[in-house]
Amino acid sequence: MKDSTTAAAGHHEARASGRPEADGPASHGLPGRGRPAQSGLVLPAAMVLSGIVSVQAGAGIAAKLFHEIPPAAVTGLRLWTSAVAIAVIAGRGLARAFGDLAQRRAWADAGIAVSFGITLLIMNFSIYQAFARIPLGVAVTIEFLGPLAVAVAGSRHLRDVIWVVLAATGVVLLTQGGDGHLDVIGVLFAALAGACWAAYIVLSSATGRRFPGSAGLAIAMVVAGILVTPPAIVAGGRAMFRPAVLATGAAIGILSSVIPYRLELEALRWMPMRLFGVWMSLEPAVAALIGLALLGQHLSVVEWLAIGCVMIACAGAAQH
Repeated sequence: MKDSTTAAAGHHEARASGRPEADGPASHGLPGRGRPAQSGLVLPAAMVLSGIVSVQAGAGIAAKLFHEIPPAAVTGLRLWTSAVAIAVIAGRGLARAFGDLAQRRAWADAGIAVSFGITLLIMNFSIYQAFARIPLGVAVTIEFLGPLAVAVAGSRHLRDVIWVVLAATGVVLLTQGGDGHLDVIGVLFAALAGACWAAYIVLSSATGRRFPGSAGLAIAMVVAGILVTPPAIVAGGRAMFRPAVLATGAAIGILSSVIPYRLELEALRWMPMRLFGVWMSLEPAVAALIGLALLGQHLSVVEWLAIGCVMIACAGAAQH
């Protein structure tokens, strides 16, 4: 999911603040502090892998929390924590961004930020609904089709057609090769999350061009946090405000957004964007392993083969 690690948005916004540019798996280059030697990639690679594990550990904990409160309520806790954390990171830049929007009456810019926030909300809501119905690894694999679609969109290279065919093969295997019937609603929610992830990449780029630093991302997160409040409270009621549940929700937000955002942003200062895309392709496999370790979700050999197909397709598409 970037279920939703907010790194892609932050990387686009880095462009406006003078930091190295990066925009997630669909990007094609990274101006930075110089291309590191192969041995110098160990630390950034470790950061990316740690970020992936953090995201999927947050997803696993969220899925366990569904036994106490519904997915919509968990989405609320996740987005509230993320909004507060990103607002703190943005600092005074967030207040200045709001003031600048009002002063310039930049309704188009505001509309982009609001659309970004709505996309974040739907993406998080959808993937949690998917987690509640289908295995973690399967959901994340289907979701990964979103950034893959962005990566190959408009391409005229034959190799990208191969990646699309390979990913499609993986999807067919996922839907045909499980030990039991794969919940259709869960698959549709995962696909919706993937579509939102694709929109997320596009909107994060547009937001980064219009706002300095992390301000655009912070505005989007605040919008998502506000909009999720009514459905979250209706779904969760008093149960979601129990101290243990609140603490778990905060941990999910930190693991799924704050930690990976910082790790990936720092890693992208030192590694080429295409290599970052390859490393990010490990996410479906890590999700499947987390699902097995935390939730006891066993996948069939065919499902592992399907996940491998999509991973290879995503890694290949990142090599532009």
